[in-house]
Amino acid sequence: MTDRTRRKAMLTLLPTLILVVAGCTRTGGAAPDDPTADPSANPSGSPETTAAGVISHPSGATDVVLRLDETGGFVMATYAASRVPPFTLYGDGTIVIRDPRGDSPPLQGSVVVANPLRTATLSEAQVQDLLAFALGEGGLTTARREYPNDRVADAGTAVFTIRTDGLTKTVSVYALGLDGDGGPDDADRAALLKLADRLIAVGEDEALDDVVYEPLAYRATLIESPDVAVPDVQPWPWDGIAPSDFVQGTDPNGLQFPRRVMTPAEIEDLGVTGYEGGIQNLALAGPDGTTYLVAVRPLLRDESE
Repeated sequence: MTDRTRRKAMLTLLPTLILVVAGCTRTGGAAPDDPTADPSANPSGSPETTAAGVISHPSGATDVVLRLDETGGFVMATYAASRVPPFTLYGDGTIVIRDPRGDSPPLQGSVVVANPLRTATLSEAQVQDLLAFALGEGGLTTARREYPNDRVADAGTAVFTIRTDGLTKTVSVYALGLDGDGGPDDADRAALLKLADRLIAVGEDEALDDVVYEPLAYRATLIESPDVAVPDVQPWPWDGIAPSDFVQGTDPNGLQFPRRVMTPAEIEDLGVTGYEGGIQNLALAGPDGTTYLVAVRPLLRDESE
């Protein structure tokens, strides 16, 4: 069975799986919102269009135009540190995607390896179609900044980011897909769920010439785990890198563990096959006598750390 056929078969699974297992705070990737340009505070805000009805948008190769992210939830720290937005559209038409409904690769001992991201280029007509859906039927033009749900605990948050010329907006929806009981936000939530489904399914287009995304760098997160009990703790693999070289940063998703930007060659030293999509739960015996769990996350083209 080909990768594309397998991904096609995953359409039968629930599309909201990843959207209800995440919620700490935001994952890295999108630049901070400009509050003066966010129409969440101004319901009359709307994207600029040309006379022909074209939605103007940034066109740079690293400009995020549309993104679906996932945050938080009751999940392991290594999972939270390694997850990547399942859909990103850049200004030049490039998309970087991963269908979260697909089967994960087999475990390598106790190490969890994620499926690789895929990348493709949309035509401007396809970009326009997607933006029109997101702003219209997908509900982003009129959506509020936040949609809480106090009837659900330990769920995740779906985070939508859109940037067109004249409209910059981030919409966070807690427990997306776990509603529909007649609440006042049901219509908005239904539209945003439809948008999430549409973005996740973009990679199923048979005409899309997608290939494996090869990141130029990775973020490795080091988590002290002195009590971890796995049979396959590995020796520290880097002669020139010490645990002290992993620096605690101001991670926008709230994970304050030490981390370091790594090259593909440095990640390859971990000895994990198919690491390109990310790694969880790799146990290392540090040179300082401490056992660590390592999470590896591929960096997207708009990210530097």
